[in-house]
Amino acid sequence: MARRRHFLAAAASTAAATLALAACGGSSTGGDDDGTIRVAYQRTAQFTQLEDVLEKAKTEYEAANEGKTVELVPIEAEQDQYFTKLALMNRSASTAPDVIYEDSFQVRSDAAAGYLAPIDDMLAEWEDWPQFDDTAKEAGLGDDGKTYGVSMGTDTRGIYFNKQIFEQAGLPTDWQPTTWDDVLDAARTVKERVPDVIPLNIYAGRAAGEATSMQGFEMLLYGTGDELYDAESQKWITGSQGFRDSLGFYDTVFSEGLGPETSLVLDAALGSRVSTELLPQGRLAMAIDGSWLPGAWITGENEWPEWEQTMGIAAMPTQNGQEPGRTSMSGGWLLSVGANAADPQAAFDFITVALNRENALKYDTENSQIAVREDVAQDPAYLDYNPSFEFFSSLVPVTNFRPATPDYSQISANIQVAAEAVATGSQTPEEAAAAYDEGLVGIVGEDRTQAAS
Repeated sequence: MARRRHFLAAAASTAAATLALAACGGSSTGGDDDGTIRVAYQRTAQFTQLEDVLEKAKTEYEAANEGKTVELVPIEAEQDQYFTKLALMNRSASTAPDVIYEDSFQVRSDAAAGYLAPIDDMLAEWEDWPQFDDTAKEAGLGDDGKTYGVSMGTDTRGIYFNKQIFEQAGLPTDWQPTTWDDVLDAARTVKERVPDVIPLNIYAGRAAGEATSMQGFEMLLYGTGDELYDAESQKWITGSQGFRDSLGFYDTVFSEGLGPETSLVLDAALGSRVSTELLPQGRLAMAIDGSWLPGAWITGENEWPEWEQTMGIAAMPTQNGQEPGRTSMSGGWLLSVGANAADPQAAFDFITVALNRENALKYDTENSQIAVREDVAQDPAYLDYNPSFEFFSSLVPVTNFRPATPDYSQISANIQVAAEAVATGSQTPEEAAAAYDEGLVGIVGEDRTQAAS
C-alpha cells in the first residue's frame, strides 16, 4: 500500500459559454461580491458523480455559512469543448467562475494565462492539506512554483473487453495480451466471428480531444519506449520511430475495419457513448479507456448491474512485450480558485468542503478514482467499493504522465490531427508524423525540439 499511496497522485502528472452561465442564473459579475460562489464544471451523460458531490458540498457549505450561496454552473460539453467554453468564460470578469473544475494538464497554461489564483497561503491554514500525498500536490503547481488547485483524484487506463463477445469469438475470457499484435489479432478474430459488433475502439478523432491524445495515441507511444518530450533537455522529440509505429497501429485498425465507422470516430460524444451505449449494449468488443468507467456502471443514471460479469479488463501491452510488459497513462482533475473570484477565501473554503474526507471518499468511490488523500486511500469503504480498483491500482508502477508544460495542450491538438488523418485515410503514418513534426516546430520553435536518438 505504501508504494500505491506514494503514487496516488503522482498524477499530476464564447457566446455559448456566456449563455450557459446565464442559463444557470449567473446574472452578477465575477468581480462583484454578492455572496454567491459560482462553480463551473463539466457535465456529460457519462459523468454524474461529480455533480452529486458538488450538490452535497453546496448544501453543507451554505448551511455553515449564512449569507453565502453556491451556484453550480454546469457546462454541458465533451472534454475539448469544455476547455474552450471555460477559457472563453475566463476572458471576462463578468462570466469568470469563482471555482473551476480543472484538468491537471491545463493548470500550467491556465495559471500562466491569468485564469487561476494561487492558493498557497490558504492551503497552509487548511488542516486537511497534509493528508494529500506530496506528489499529489504537484498536480496543482504552476510554472512559478505556486499552487493553483487541489487534486480530486487520479486514474490509470487499460483495455476493457466483453467476455461474452470473446466467448462467441472463441477467445479466452481471461484474455491478457502481451503485444500489440495480440490486441490486433483479437480484433481480427472478433471481426471475422462476431461481425455485427465493433471489434476495438481507440480514440482517433479531433472531436474526442484529449481522449485521442491520452487514451489513444499516448497509450501506444509510451509502450514503444519513446516519449513526446525529453524532460532532461526540456525539448520535444521529432522523428520518433515510436511515433510512426503508433500511427501505424491506427492505420492497421482503421484500414482493416477493426475500429468504429468514421461517423463515430468524428463524434464528440464518442467517449460518453462508449460508456453508456456501446459497451453496455454489447455493440463493442474492446475499448482502450480509463479506470473511471465502472463508476458510471455501479451507480447513477447509467447503472449497469451486469458489468462485473460481462466485462474483463486487461493491461495495455508494450509494443513487442518488452519490459515492463505493460503500460498506462495517468491524469486527474482539480478544483481551482478563479483569478476573478470576488471572495477568493470563500471560493477556497468551498473547495475544502467539496474535498474533505467524506466528500473525497464519495467522489473517489463513485467516480472510480485512485484516491489522492491518504486517509481515503486507506479507508476500507474505499478499498471494498469497486472490484476494478485493485486492477487499475496495479498499473501504478508502469504508468506515464503527460508533459507538464504550458504548451502541451497545443501539442496534444497536433497529435489529434495526426491520429485523425491516419484513421480517416487522408494521410499515411509517415505523412502524418512528418506533418506533426512540422506543426511541433511551429508551436515551440526549432530550438526547443530535438531529433529522436
